Amino acid sequence: MSAPTYPTTADNLLTPGQVASLFHVDPKTVTRWAHAGRLGSLRTPGGHRRFRETEVMQLLTSLTTEAHR
Repeated sequence: MSAPTYPTTADNLLTPGQVASLFHVDPKTVTRWAHAGRLGSLRTPGGHRRFRETEVMQLLTSLTTEAHR
């Protein structure tokens, strides 16, 4: 029996752990950001949070500055 498939979107979904790795924070921090509305999230049928990759990357870009020479 194969795993159920869900409709895919053009955007990849990331777990709190994956987002946490990008920001170098704890996954609980990512969950707090979602609860505070700083980062939007979706819930899977099982109740787990998932984050849109494009939204995560936009936030990461807005918080990242390049070093100027």
